[in-house]
Amino acid sequence: MVVFDMAGTTVNENNIVYKTLRNAINTVGGFDLSLAEVLAHAAGREKLQAIKSVLKCCLNLVNDQLAEEMFNVFLQELAHAYEVEPVYPNANVEELFRLLKDRNVLRVLNTGYNRETAEALLVKLNWNVGRDVDALITASDVPMNRPHPDMINLAIEKFGIENPSSVVKIGDSIIDIQEGQNAGCRLSIGITTGAHNRLQLNSAHPNYIIDDLLELVSILDKHNV
Repeated sequence: MVVFDMAGTTVNENNIVYKTLRNAINTVGGFDLSLAEVLAHAAGREKLQAIKSVLKCCLNLVNDQLAEEMFNVFLQELAHAYEVEPVYPNANVEELFRLLKDRNVLRVLNTGYNRETAEALLVKLNWNVGRDVDALITASDVPMNRPHPDMINLAIEKFGIENPSSVVKIGDSIIDIQEGQNAGCRLSIGITTGAHNRLQLNSAHPNYIIDDLLELVSILDKHNV
């Protein structure tokens, strides 16, 4: 089984989610945080936790009520952004999905989005669970989110996988890599197409860092996955 992150990994949305997150934080709080600051501390996280992380790490501020207000504004603005802004499949992802299906390798999407947002994104991409991917696991489906392994564990349970050593995780953020490591995945792979650059990804000590999703095929061959 391969578990893929969504935004920045399988989905090219030009950082809409983190631009929207930054706007919600700055608008509600009267701050002037940069996109780079938001990406550094929010990427890959469930989005309410992402806001709390940004507030604490960038502003030394802990305020759950303020974070909730920002989160509600974020959800409203993101829904609108996904209606009007272009969103595309990431380069070569649909070819990779087909190749994995031909190999009988399960394709699971997991995401820091809630289920409503993630499903709306699938509709926009014209991706169907059961055809293009085998499952969608979201932040609202589990008690604890990245870097905790709950989403990967839920996928493992869903498909009756006996050992996480047959699972590969790939994502564009440090916290994606940590999620795979905490789940005991055979490989935890970073990709440079999203939130974090190669240097940032390397700080989490992934098994591999790739620049294109199709590089995954030779890695799976090498490890007999």
